[in-house]
Amino acid sequence: MLEASGVRAVLDKLDAELIGLAPVKGRIRDIAALLLIDKLRAAHGLQSQPPSLHMCFTGNPGTGKTTVALRMAEVLRQLGYVRKGHLVAVTRDDLVGQFIGHTAPKTREIVKKAMGGVLFIDEAYYLYKPENERDYGQESIEILLQTMENHRDDLVVILAGYKDRMDTFFGSNPGMASRIAHHIDFPDYSEPELLQIARLMLGHLNYQFDAAAEPAFTRYIGLRRQQPHFANARSIRNALDRIRLRHATRLFSSGAPLSREQLCTLQAEDILASRVFGASAQEI
Repeated sequence: MLEASGVRAVLDKLDAELIGLAPVKGRIRDIAALLLIDKLRAAHGLQSQPPSLHMCFTGNPGTGKTTVALRMAEVLRQLGYVRKGHLVAVTRDDLVGQFIGHTAPKTREIVKKAMGGVLFIDEAYYLYKPENERDYGQESIEILLQTMENHRDDLVVILAGYKDRMDTFFGSNPGMASRIAHHIDFPDYSEPELLQIARLMLGHLNYQFDAAAEPAFTRYIGLRRQQPHFANARSIRNALDRIRLRHATRLFSSGAPLSREQLCTLQAEDILASRVFGASAQEI
């Protein structure tokens, strides 16, 4: 049934794009199955009520929340739950104005842009700042609540952020909590998964580690995970950018003709030059 709906291809793409995250992928498949069965029940004249699809994604930075939201939008379009299947990703600054009268137009413009697809609000808890009496975030929340209720058949809202802060946000905004049907937690990646992610990223760029470089990068991952501001796959991508920079500098400095293999192969020295291997390193 999933093949016939075109959803299988989207889910397979999610599997290919994201390493690990088995609980998340399983939950997305469950939601896709629920929506498909709901469509089939309606086609057979069985009583059917469209399920609420607003969601909350919780987890640390770099765990794939935006990518999963993008694929979720494609699933919803394939199954006919939204018209366009596009993703509009925003933060507080895109929704909340700094002066009286600015917030409502900003929020409504974003909602208009997202209609027919998915509105992804990252760090959604920043919309609510009870310590500031002159804050306009509550106005944006009220517009979002009205939209989530009145246009639930044409817009799915996904709120995202750290789990503890999202729990506090929902505790202070029961109206928002009651409209979120699906809570999905994104776990941090393990060290082997982060190495797999690095290999995948390098492969897309036509790079590879040599025999000594991969163990060096494995050591790098272990050290970097223990330091502040580690952001899972995002930190891995940033690390690879710096490694490629050192690789380019090394080749440029050699002054010798370069082979295709040299252009594509990262060596251990490109990795071990990182400050993360220093005793007091705090590379971010």
